[in-house]
Amino acid sequence: MLKEQIDSLLDRVQKPARYMGGEMNCVLKDPNSVDIRYAFAFPDVYEVGMSHLGSRILYDIINKREDALCERVFMPWVDMADLMRQEGVPLFSLETRSPIGGFDMLGVTLQYEMSYTNILEMLDLAGIPLRSEDRTWDHPIVIAGGPCAFNPEPLAPFVDLVAIGDGEDETHQVIDCYKAWKASGAPREEFLRAAAKIRGVYVPSLYDVNYNEDGTVASIRPKEGYGAPEVVRKAMVANLTAADYPEKLIVPFGEVVHNRIMLEIFRGCTRGCRFCQAGMIYRPVRERSMDRLMEMAEKLVSKRIPVLISNHDTPDTREWYKAAKHFQVKVRRSISSNGGTRKKVDELLALYKPGVVSPAKK
Repeated sequence: MLKEQIDSLLDRVQKPARYMGGEMNCVLKDPNSVDIRYAFAFPDVYEVGMSHLGSRILYDIINKREDALCERVFMPWVDMADLMRQEGVPLFSLETRSPIGGFDMLGVTLQYEMSYTNILEMLDLAGIPLRSEDRTWDHPIVIAGGPCAFNPEPLAPFVDLVAIGDGEDETHQVIDCYKAWKASGAPREEFLRAAAKIRGVYVPSLYDVNYNEDGTVASIRPKEGYGAPEVVRKAMVANLTAADYPEKLIVPFGEVVHNRIMLEIFRGCTRGCRFCQAGMIYRPVRERSMDRLMEMAEKLVSKRIPVLISNHDTPDTREWYKAAKHFQVKVRRSISSNGGTRKKVDELLALYKPGVVSPAKK
């Protein structure tokens, strides 16, 4: 019934492809064959969210589990949101068009502060109480993560957990914890206590937050008797070379903001510029090995997907990417507050086309 309702709305909105699902390489699982149903929400429209690499990584690692599934959900544009309210259609996932309120867990990525009101809008469209204190066993556990999770207090009243740091291992641990709690039949609060023991997990309801007169945070202290840590330390993937990376990327319907294949060469930055969020929160720098990058590129190329790698133009990079077609461009690396004084340098673009054999294969 819900699927038919959704279909009836598609010819009344500006971009129906945003809500269709069924793209090449999306993962479809039988909800009855898994223990945990995880909805991954990007609080912006489809063409923005489908450009986000972190979402693709977590979507892939969750769906590789036999006991869990992950389905995507994006913020509807205003035309679709208005129609959904008029017709009584709840926020739904793309893969199976299931109501988000029926999932076990709802993960939301915080990429920029301007999307925070969209998160509340998505909760409202899903029929999930906005405040975590009003939710019961019947509602999904709402988890916030991403770079803005390092400053969790603005959204603390609305989320159950905040996942701080790298999500690959942390997500597995949270799902395992939820699975054990779900099987136990214990109260919702017991899961929150157990999850608070996972590195990188901040549970706002287990802390007392005091504010200064000007509205800034004066102190954050764990409540007594709940076992929450005094300091929540970020989760971190120590070995990026060994970390999971999707080999089959979803081919989006319609044009998206960044319609390309991405290889994550490294995470973090050695510069540490004070104005740069990524340079601070993703410390320390971790790099993928060149052999691993070549392997990843080769697998994507074998699927008839061209791969473009950008790096400094040096003898080493030309040797690393010798099987690719090379292009040299002049770029100015404006990575300081006085970037206008930086001179242009040579950048190497290495294009791997389908049929190219990488150096690792020779």
